[in-house]
Amino acid sequence: MKELISNLPPAAAAYLEGRRLDEVECVVADLPGVARGKAVPASKFARQDYFHLPDSIFYQTITGEWGEAAGDEGFIERDMILRPDMDTASAAPWTADWTLQVIHDAFDRKGEPIEYAPRNVLKRVCKLYKDQGWQPIVAPEMEFFIVARNLDPAKEIEPMIGRSGRPAAARQAYSMTAVDEFGPVIDDIYDFAEAQGFEIDGITQEGGAGQLEINLLHGDPVKLADEVFYFKRLIREAALRHDCFATFMAKPIANEPGSAMHIHHSVMDMETGKNIFSGPQGGETDAFFHFIGGLQAHLPAAVAVMAPYVNSYRRYVRDHAAPINLEWGRDNRTTGIRIPLSGPGSRRVENRLAGMDCNPYLGIAASLACGYLGLMEERRPSKQFRGDAYEGEGDIPRVLGSALDIFDEATALHEVLGPEFARVYSIVKRAEYEEFLSVISPWEREHLLLNV
Repeated sequence: MKELISNLPPAAAAYLEGRRLDEVECVVADLPGVARGKAVPASKFARQDYFHLPDSIFYQTITGEWGEAAGDEGFIERDMILRPDMDTASAAPWTADWTLQVIHDAFDRKGEPIEYAPRNVLKRVCKLYKDQGWQPIVAPEMEFFIVARNLDPAKEIEPMIGRSGRPAAARQAYSMTAVDEFGPVIDDIYDFAEAQGFEIDGITQEGGAGQLEINLLHGDPVKLADEVFYFKRLIREAALRHDCFATFMAKPIANEPGSAMHIHHSVMDMETGKNIFSGPQGGETDAFFHFIGGLQAHLPAAVAVMAPYVNSYRRYVRDHAAPINLEWGRDNRTTGIRIPLSGPGSRRVENRLAGMDCNPYLGIAASLACGYLGLMEERRPSKQFRGDAYEGEGDIPRVLGSALDIFDEATALHEVLGPEFARVYSIVKRAEYEEFLSVISPWEREHLLLNV
């Protein structure tokens, strides 16, 4: 036990200083990004090098059903070997006892990474960059809603009641007064994040009723995906303490903006430490334009990963703070691909298509994969867009079925993300889509029951 405590990251060690560790939650993200795993006594965790879970956790849909993705051997639920990455050890400060969370990586019996485990998919993409002498850097932005408790799925989601006693006001983007409405929830978010060793770059009120955004500092893609994975649970727990829900649905409330996970990208030369998007004199390089060209060419196929649910496509509404195009522009939030204001050293490309409902490992992996393909293909982008890009036609699939059709044909993207991942992902997502199509909605009952 002493050896376990001595090897913890600084934040986890500080959290346990002078205290006795009771429990360790051994977790792995499934395809939707849900934490699966086991909680074990700390004494047992200190003695174990790995634990087992069946590979079927990666065939499970968001509803708890399964896609028929097991392969030729059938649905035998073969055990995987889950090994801890102790660099991810983090406090679970909302629990009643002293608990740590540790993210695990999934391997088969031969010690090979499970190709369709989301964290392994992202590691695969990062390795392709590193094989070229590049280090990808990302900075995700997390948008989410704080809403009133909703115990009846048939009832519409409503904004939470703030400390003023009134429902959280909409259309108050960047309002400090609106942020103050959520003060107690935000205080717990900060406290939990500090206990877990996460540095928040800022919290702002977004344009929706009860919608907030948290920005994270840029860094290694796997580390940042781990943080988003942890943050989703952290934020949910903070909200529950104050009798409300935090939701990461792409579009939880009609006539309000949706929630995105904008992803900022840059790429460093591992030998020089310089940003390959900027030349010696600070100008934009061919690599910068190739990365943009890759996003434009391959994002349509990646949308099925970045917008993984039927609800995801309700976010793509013209003039409603979500892009519907693949145009690129400098400091232009109407384009799907935005170049933020920056100096040469921090020149970056922002992908504004990904929804906050996506698995962070897969969303970041897919976005980096598109840029990687552009770099390798030396693909040139279209001319920079000037003006309001919402006025143009949409460039992306608008329903999940169409997105999956495009994804299934994208062999170049499959080779980067992993062919076995692409196979399993498509099967699971089509199973979810079929489940949705079997449900009759209130809209259909209201407008079709007596009128058709």
